Amino acid sequence: MQSAADHSHPLFGGALSAGLPHSATDISELREIPDNQEVFAHAHTDQSLIVELVEYQGQVAEQDAARYHFEDIAGSNKALEPGAFEVTSVVSVPKCELSLTDCSSAWMLTGTQRVSKFNEEARNTVTLHLGLLRLPQFSTDVLITFNDPQSISPDSSSAASVGTHRQPWTVQDFQHLMQTLTLHNPGLFG
Repeated sequence: MQSAADHSHPLFGGALSAGLPHSATDISELREIPDNQEVFAHAHTDQSLIVELVEYQGQVAEQDAARYHFEDIAGSNKALEPGAFEVTSVVSVPKCELSLTDCSSAWMLTGTQRVSKFNEEARNTVTLHLGLLRLPQFSTDVLITFNDPQSISPDSSSAASVGTHRQPWTVQDFQHLMQTLTLHNPGLFG
């Protein structure tokens, strides 16, 4: 059996790299992806992983930054109404567990959001694991998001993939990506 990731995958033209889990499909090969994102989907499930470079939010306290970004994602997902999102845990990640030791702090948040895909009416419940690596010296927050659908509405376009879950990604796969994220070229940040 293969480990979560046996090799490092270049991100952002090789400026960063990280260990990706098995069955990761690069979505940029299928459709346009913003320059500040690397998006991967599981080949057989509706899971996705996103590595995103966003503006450092200096006005947000370190311990509140992951929640800030989670709520921002909920807004983008149109999941801000009461009961549509919930944070279940936020923990600090020790820098000794990371390859990207240049960060001022690192956080892991777990929560749920009720979201629709492609602006459909149908809502799916998704567990969202968010890794946040703060790089104030580069005015950047690095977000790593693992979207793990828990319940798919029968009316969702994602319903077709239900029941075909073969070796879904795990939280350990997500943690491995976060822990192996490595910076090779600081020029990425401008």
